[in-house]
Amino acid sequence: HKGYSAQKKTMELVLAVLGALLVLEGLPYLTFPSKVRQWAASLQEAKDSPMRIIGLVAVISGLLLLLAARVF
Repeated sequence: HKGYSAQKKTMELVLAVLGALLVLEGLPYLTFPSKVRQWAASLQEAKDSPMRIIGLVAVISGLLLLLAARVF
């Protein structure tokens, strides 16, 4: 069934991306837990504006990567 194959490939891609995301997110906690704790504490003192800019840049970068993945 042709549709099933496309769904399976999509699910494989989603799971692969989520797996890669979890690996990347987990590495700092595994390798530098004390630094992560210090960084998290410093976030309480951070101003909203720079954090929003960082979030916006991250979202736009992610969207561009998703677009590039669909084009190539």
